[in-house]
Amino acid sequence: MNNRQIFDQVSDMEKQIGELYEQLGDLKGQLSNLLEENHRLAMENYNLRNHLDHPKEDEEDADERPSKTIPGEGYDNLARLYEEGFHICNLEFGSPRQNADCIFCLDLFNRTK
Repeated sequence: MNNRQIFDQVSDMEKQIGELYEQLGDLKGQLSNLLEENHRLAMENYNLRNHLDHPKEDEEDADERPSKTIPGEGYDNLARLYEEGFHICNLEFGSPRQNADCIFCLDLFNRTK
């Protein structure tokens, strides 16, 4: 085998490795999407089970008991957004937070508790 044939084989292997690397990147993206969807469905399933396990009380029973405000899914979504580094206050909603906490966002959390 001469040097040219060896060089051609190495070039072909390099091309195949590049194609495999591209396929691996595509699979990684698909796996990421599946994991995100799985998490979303797991949270939805959890919320639905909670809703079914704790049905709303009759209005008569609700009048007798003191009303408690339980934060719902919207509160959880806002908390998740805040933890991901975004503002949830009405002043800068959706804009990225710089490393510091925002007193207006934190005030919103305090009001809902």
